[in-house]
Order: sequence, then structure tokens, then C-alpha cells
Amino acid sequence: MIQSTPLCKKITKTKAVRLYGKNDLRLEEFELPAIADDEILAKVVSDSICMSSYKAATQGTAHKRVPNDASENPPIVGHEFAGELVEVGAKWTNQFQAGQKFSIQPALNYEEGPVGILSAPGYSYKFIGGNATYVIIPREVMEQNCLLAYNGEGFYPASLAEPLSCVIGAMHANYHTKQGSYVHQMEIVDGGNMAILAGVGPMGLAAINYTIHREDRKPKRLVVTDIDDSRLQRAAQLYSPELAAKNGIELHYINTMECEDAKATLMGLTDNKGYNDVFVYAPVAPVIEQADSILAFDGCLNFFAGPADPEFKASLNFYNVHYQFTHIVGTSGGNTDDMLEALDYMAKGLDPAGLVTHIGGLNTVIDTTLNLPKIPGGKKLVYTHIDLPLTSLSEFAEKGKSDPLFATLHEITNRHNGLWSVEAEDFLLANAPSI
Repeated sequence: MIQSTPLCKKITKTKAVRLYGKNDLRLEEFELPAIADDEILAKVVSDSICMSSYKAATQGTAHKRVPNDASENPPIVGHEFAGELVEVGAKWTNQFQAGQKFSIQPALNYEEGPVGILSAPGYSYKFIGGNATYVIIPREVMEQNCLLAYNGEGFYPASLAEPLSCVIGAMHANYHTKQGSYVHQMEIVDGGNMAILAGVGPMGLAAINYTIHREDRKPKRLVVTDIDDSRLQRAAQLYSPELAAKNGIELHYINTMECEDAKATLMGLTDNKGYNDVFVYAPVAPVIEQADSILAFDGCLNFFAGPADPEFKASLNFYNVHYQFTHIVGTSGGNTDDMLEALDYMAKGLDPAGLVTHIGGLNTVIDTTLNLPKIPGGKKLVYTHIDLPLTSLSEFAEKGKSDPLFATLHEITNRHNGLWSVEAEDFLLANAPSI
């Protein structure tokens, strides 16, 4: 028995972007098989394009999550997606219903997937990935409790739950010790000093947003650095020191390129005590070394940014590892609990709209993914059922002079402090041309 929404026509095909090999992405329409009793058919509505997808697309089968037979069985790309369930196989009808909105935790850690324990939707599967109109959710997603109901407004917040979960997981993964004990005390130091270096890209903004709005613990002082004034200014507009202060955090934005001695400037903000928790948001050796140099006693350095080069290295002070008890940890993605926490915060009002700087249709995925490092701004949000050029929110006004769609989007974003919103999303989905 399969539960199906009576309002939708029978879905037999999908349009999707598939990965055939290194730099070989193709937008194609193809048949979907009928779902089995332990599968679910779903409609994808939105997907935010991640730098991890760029790495998979440019590395092809050399990427750890891409199967070796991608040229014969190309996986659908994209893993930060949300949508609606269309047909629910008999095994899952007690848990899920047609018409229900969903998000997915892609890091399955499932040994039976196409590439073993690293298998993930958006990298490894023929019939599931975010850059598609319809997908088949395989049994392992449900068996690992990675299909997550979303009860909030709109779809883009659920797409951005996955990147927010990565930020959440990183903070949960930091650890500290107590002298005389070998027990690791997990988490950032409550009331401590925290730094986010190279921290005003999309993921850094998510980290700032989460840190300010955390309910259980937060630092006393948060310092965010970058070398781009325009990005720092935008971050300060979105998440101002005044907003942080209302939530009990002293927030500083620092352009380290303008500092005569960046280390001295950063340490001075802590009365030269250093930082309990330092997060590195760019895979750049000097940034890692700077992070290492500002750690406090028992400080933890989290190397958040994943490098593309498997031989990537940076120098670290091992004298401090021994005598100052400094620690190093790296995290890649979040787990299901982190996703649930992200969705819960969004349901309570945490809006990730500040991450979104561009929108586009499924037609833009290939060029956007392959050129992602060259495109300025934050998250590129794709709506998979529409045909629309990749457009910065800042371009709405100019495009609106000749296109009524963008004129109205400009009016809506102006009402929302220049940000993307559920109102803008609803209008776009109702009025943009279909792919």
C-alpha cells in the first residue's frame, strides 16, 4: 500500500542535475522507477548550493562520497534541500504523510550505501539529491532517522537547516579539560572568549547567528575576523554588536589586514588571556596559524573549513599542545540531532535569510556549482521547479525596471530589510516561469 496525495498527478519523471565525472554535470530529464514499499517519493522545492558540491563536482570519483561508477550511474547533486512528500511507501505510513514538508540530514553514515559508510544524498545516489524536481528517498534515510519533518513557514529555512547543523555540530564538538582529570568536557566554554576567523562567508554568518541566539550557552565575547570590509560591514548590519549585546555577548568585527599586528589586536581584546574556542572558516594556512597563536590555556581550535587538497598542511605550536593543553578538532557536517536542533531554532524564529544573497532556477545549477568560488556573496538558493537566471538580491531593483517579477521581488525584499523572506519565496514560486 502506498499513500498518495490525491491532488497530484502521477509522477513518473524528474529533471535533475547529475554528476558523470570531474567537471561533468548535466541537467537531464529521466524516468523514475515506481517506489518500493520501503521508499518515499518527494517533491524538491529548494536547494542551497554548498561548497561541498563544488568539491564533489570538480573532483568527480576522486571525492570520497562519489561512487566509482558515476559515469554509468550518475548521482544527483545537491544536499541542502527541502520539499514535500508525494507518495509514502507502506512501511512508513505510520510515520510520514503525503503533503508533509521535509528536510534531510544527508550524512547517513550508512554502511550499505553506494560508497559504504560515506554514502550521502547529493553525492552518492541515482535518485535522490537536492538539484531535482522529484526524488526517491531510499529506505536507509528513514532507517537512520534522517528524514526530518519541517513544520515552519516556507522552504528555504529547511534547506538551510543542513548548513546550520554543521555549525551547531562544530560547537558541540569542541572540548576542554580539567586539570587532574582525563575527562573531556564537550562544548564551547560558556562565558568564555570565542573567535571565528575568516568568519563572514555563508557558514560564518550562520555561526554568528547561532551563537547570538543560543539558549543553553554562549561566549561572553565573540570576535569575528575577515579581510574584506564589505563582507564585514554586511555581517555587522545583519548581526550587529547591539543585537549581540541584547543577548549578553560582546561582539567585535575585525579586519585583520588593517591591523599593524593582528595577533596583538586580537589578544588585546581578551586582556591577553587568549581565546577558549577558535573556529577557522577558511582552509588557509596563515589563518590556521593565527588561530593557533591566540588560543588560551586549554583552548580548542576547530578547523571547520574542509580543504580540497589532501596534502594541505599548516604549522602548529606543539610546545603549547604539551604545556598549555591546547586542542585541535575538525568537524565535517552535523548529525541528526544537530539538524533537529537547527529546525527547532528556526521554528522558534531564528531566520537564516541573512545567508541568502542569490536566487535562481534549476537551469543555473551547473554553472553556479562549477564556478561557486568565483561568485561573491553568500548562499546561492535554487528553486528546482523554476527557470530563472542566478540573480543577486542586490540586482532586483535594476532588473525590475524591465521585468515585473523582479520589480515585485525588490518591493518585497525592501520590506524585509533587503533580505530574502517567506513572502518573497511564495511570490516567486507562484509567478516565476516553470522549468
